[in-house]
Amino acid sequence: MSEALLEGGTRCLRNVLGRFATGVVAVAAADPADGTRAGLVANSFCSVSLEPALVSFCVAHTSGSWPLMRGAGLLAISILGAQQRAAADRLAASGTDKFHGLPWISSPGGAPVLEGSLAWLECTVEAEHPAGDHTIVVARVRALDAIADGEPLLFYRGTFGGFSR
Repeated sequence: MSEALLEGGTRCLRNVLGRFATGVVAVAAADPADGTRAGLVANSFCSVSLEPALVSFCVAHTSGSWPLMRGAGLLAISILGAQQRAAADRLAASGTDKFHGLPWISSPGGAPVLEGSLAWLECTVEAEHPAGDHTIVVARVRALDAIADGEPLLFYRGTFGGFSR
């Protein structure tokens, strides 16, 4: 990459990368001691390996939710549908009780799955890798299910949206 391409800095990079549409997931956990739920939204979710079953997502170093979630033991990753934009907005915002008013069910191990999601995966943290201003989290899939048909929630050019065929 030439220096000329980097002259625009972070804003230019964000502008270019924003043109790549991504799916949106909610990553959530419940404290095993008191059941307190914490969650965040990620658009960096991807499959890493089929054998063993591994997925990954990235978390900003500034996340207030991730420190609460990492020690919970189990995470639930909900693949969000287009109708879940309000839930994504809620989980993307800073705050204490992000789950207030959000309907959820428990994964087999007790992690919170957002109701209405297209699918979910129950995972344990396999590894964390520092990478710039984020941490790449690699998680081992323990259980999963595709529970609904529908259109995915997408993130494109800084906002949530849908998919039209």
